[in-house]
Amino acid sequence: MTRTTMGLLLLALTLSGCDNKEVGKVSLGVFTTKDIKIEVLTDPVVTGVTCHISNVVADLSLADPSDMSISCRQTGEITPAMIAAVDKSRSGDIVFKKSKSVFLKSLKIRRIYDEASQTLLYVAYSTKETEGSFKHSLSTVPLWDTAAYQAKP
Repeated sequence: MTRTTMGLLLLALTLSGCDNKEVGKVSLGVFTTKDIKIEVLTDPVVTGVTCHISNVVADLSLADPSDMSISCRQTGEITPAMIAAVDKSRSGDIVFKKSKSVFLKSLKIRRIYDEASQTLLYVAYSTKETEGSFKHSLSTVPLWDTAAYQAKP
């Protein structure tokens, strides 16, 4: 192992313990270095939405597995001003990004607004193909019964 590779590995191990967004950790067994880590994310624009992301982290590897899951819920007020600030394009906005590898793989969460159903969509996905597929997960937060909901005529 080269000094550069060893340095990157030590830096990754050091930084992996510094994430204050981690709210849970599940060991996958005594004989593995992989764990399921659960992180919390508050949408920076729609602050009344909280998402929990679970993903597998391999502590002694240069690349984490691509599997992930996301669940988002309304946990506070959602206002018309917040929805007005949301990107309304079909591709939406990236609200979270996390490196999963030194080889340019990352976990991203994108917020997309479905205007017809007045629902926020949160898509978690890997930016690198794994075993013939791009791993992804979806969660939705309807605006029904919030101040941002617009009654249809």
